[in-house]
Amino acid sequence: MSKKCILGGKAPQFGNKVSHSHRKTRRKWLVNVQSKNLYSLALGKYVRVALPANMIRTVDRAGGLDNYLLACSDESLNGPLRRIQDRVRSKQAQAAA
Repeated sequence: MSKKCILGGKAPQFGNKVSHSHRKTRRKWLVNVQSKNLYSLALGKYVRVALPANMIRTVDRAGGLDNYLLACSDESLNGPLRRIQDRVRSKQAQAAA
C-alpha cells in the first residue's frame, strides 16, 4: 500500500533531520494511512478504503461515507472512490424514484 491518501490527496512530506551538532540529513514524514472498512447505507455493505486518520474523522463528521461522497465534487475524488460515489448516487436515485 502506498503511503498516499486516496481521498484527501495527502502525500509524504520531506525535510531535514537536525542533530544536536546541527548536521542536516534528509528524511520524510509519511502520512498516517489506516486501512478501514466504512459502511455504506446506500450500497448496504462495507467498503474498504485507505485513509489518513484526519480524513476518517472528517467522514465521521459528515455523517458517514455516503453523505461525505455525495457532498464531494467529482474532481476531488480519484478512481476507486469516484466509482463508489457513482454507485451511491445511482442507488439514491433509485430509492427516490
